Amino acid sequence: MTTLLDLTDSAIPKGKVKVPPRPEKAPPSPIRVNGVEITEEAVRTEAQNHPADTPAEAFRAAAQALVVRELLLQAAKAADIAATPELVGDGRRETDEDALIRALLEREIETPDADQAACRRYYDAHPDKFCSETIYEARHILIAAPPDDKDRRVAARAEAEAVIAALIEAPDRFAELAAAHSACPSKAQGGNLGQLTEGSTVPEFETVLFTLDAGQLSPSPVPTPFGFHVIQLDRIIPGNRLPFEAVQQRIAGWLEASSWSRAVAQYVGILAGQARIEGIELNTADGPLVQ
Repeated sequence: MTTLLDLTDSAIPKGKVKVPPRPEKAPPSPIRVNGVEITEEAVRTEAQNHPADTPAEAFRAAAQALVVRELLLQAAKAADIAATPELVGDGRRETDEDALIRALLEREIETPDADQAACRRYYDAHPDKFCSETIYEARHILIAAPPDDKDRRVAARAEAEAVIAALIEAPDRFAELAAAHSACPSKAQGGNLGQLTEGSTVPEFETVLFTLDAGQLSPSPVPTPFGFHVIQLDRIIPGNRLPFEAVQQRIAGWLEASSWSRAVAQYVGILAGQARIEGIELNTADGPLVQ
């Protein structure tokens, strides 16, 4: 669940804020919530927390976030809520305002726990979402060549092609050739890279690796920023669907977080409907507080 500290500028260390440039088209000014003004400078500072395609989009998202924050602070103060700042997961301490908002939402937002039946329905509806990763056991020989050295790249490709030709003639020489040619520390283990999953290596390497059949040698050298690789895929261990019991708690967390976000959006919508908001239209359905 997103913490309130992550949604405001109060957690940003002073003196380290890089304020984005003012967008060409700023929202109408001034922005006020029940007469309380949100300054343009505050919006510009907050905008760095809202990546967007254009400065104007970031500016608007930041303005909406600050309007939501002000609505919640005013509701907390009107309810005479008292709260003590707590430590959050990364070791930071809440500000007084963050604590007020947290306490308000704890009091006002009630969401049901995700029971086993709800988790099971989600699990059954998303069969591909809960699978272990496919594992690839592979070996390689790296002929090193930096990407900006054209002569070395040409020579490295030729060397890798010669290694492939030798392996086609004598597949059992992989360890020998790895020891003689490879620039990777894996040459001490016959080029063995162990068990790889998606993301374990660079994309250029994986693009070829994942197309090979078990026992197959790459038919041509594989270029990467490190040089040229001769790859042999030894074994594929397909991923299996994880049992429901192994993922039930994870599913429950997702469902409860989603339910909480919807409830907060509805609550903010009620506050907005009762408030006098000037200078901006608040879109509470997908506002930054409930992302």
